[in-house]
Amino acid sequence: MNAHPTRRTLLLGAVAATALSACATSGADDDDTSAKGDTTAENPLGAPADAPLEVVVFKGGYGDQYAIEAGTIYKQRFPKATVDHKGIQRVGEVLQPRFISDDPPDVVDNTGAGRLDLVTLVSSGKLTDLAELLDAPSLDDPAKKVRDTLMPGVVEEGTYDGKVFVLNYSSVLWGIWYSKSLFAKNGWTYPTTWTEMLTLGDEIKKAGIAPWTWQGKFPEYMNDPLISLAAKAGGHELVKSVDNLEPGIWKSPSMLAAADAIYQLAARGHIMAGSEALSHTEAQNAWSKGQAAFIPCGSWLEGEQQQVTPAGFDMVLGTVPALTGADKLPAGAVMAASSESFLVPAKAGNARGGLEYLRILFSQKVARGFAQNSKALPVVTGATDGLTLSSGLASAAETVKAAGSNMFGYRFRTWYPPLSKALDDATGELLTKRTTPDKWAERVQKAADTVAADSSVAKQKR
Repeated sequence: MNAHPTRRTLLLGAVAATALSACATSGADDDDTSAKGDTTAENPLGAPADAPLEVVVFKGGYGDQYAIEAGTIYKQRFPKATVDHKGIQRVGEVLQPRFISDDPPDVVDNTGAGRLDLVTLVSSGKLTDLAELLDAPSLDDPAKKVRDTLMPGVVEEGTYDGKVFVLNYSSVLWGIWYSKSLFAKNGWTYPTTWTEMLTLGDEIKKAGIAPWTWQGKFPEYMNDPLISLAAKAGGHELVKSVDNLEPGIWKSPSMLAAADAIYQLAARGHIMAGSEALSHTEAQNAWSKGQAAFIPCGSWLEGEQQQVTPAGFDMVLGTVPALTGADKLPAGAVMAASSESFLVPAKAGNARGGLEYLRILFSQKVARGFAQNSKALPVVTGATDGLTLSSGLASAAETVKAAGSNMFGYRFRTWYPPLSKALDDATGELLTKRTTPDKWAERVQKAADTVAADSSVAKQKR
């Protein structure tokens, strides 16, 4: 991340993407010149025993202890190898020149503000196909393939043009956070409909507490409840239509109703004064101090706030309430995805070692440590079984269980960064009442139409 290490931040811009494309070689299609070792039952991916391994990991709210642990286990398995671990921010700025010159690290966690554009990396042949890793025996149970140890959707999210180039590590849910103890103290009940949310907001104001705060410098945080409301009203069909850039979808009744619902927070004075100027950290700290009852965020929030949250705060994740009485998805439906995008560059000097490192990273031992230290759900199934979970992590796990098949996720943010940026800008104006829901919809739809009409933008399809 950059100077403001928020997990919900903008992707690398078009200039960087163009630079990658212009200087790219055919990476993945070239002959494999990386180091190789003997393939055995203990070393199914043929990692060389003595080749150095360079791992570059985004170090943000989750920290990088889990990645260090994976490197330690790698070193134990290959004592002659050296493991060079780097925990950094601004991944794109640091690594873009190395990808262009075909001298990348062996493993990259491509996450955070200014991360490299994945679509560009794929189209430029810069990434290794991870099919061999997915079909390799898992570290914990050789009878199970790595792909069979991952939560549903993880492989799909890393698939581009029919091949898997990325594996995300953290299972992320998006919702609205509140303090269980604060609500119990005041006799408040978490709302199940947006009408109840607005009514409760009026009650909270009477108690001298702001109903909401938000990370005003980064409007994408408030986009999460907005597009969640739209998805609940319009169902999976709306989500796919948005990702597929279908004409008029941002002006649809469900999307307009969702925009108006969020707009009402500002119109009714439910947002803490000064929130527009707050960074993610400042807003979250104010919320942790009890200055506001609600804050929108992903399930990484507890880990990001664990050093400053007072004892007994008992933060929990609430699903975004139902928008209307005729929603296509139930109130318990939740927006979910995976994050922490691990990849192996095609031109890595030790790509085989990189694949083996990921096999270790996606093991039960490393995943359990990630859950305990980062207060986040790993994508490795069963990794949290038997663990005593913190309030926030326990609420996220319960949300997943309650949602069942009623989970949804958008892909346009990573597929089409210009559209994501336009949405963020428009929502920032909406929350400060500098625009209306109708004008918000027109503005975002125009951006979507521009992307759809741009022949230079590679289109994805759901």
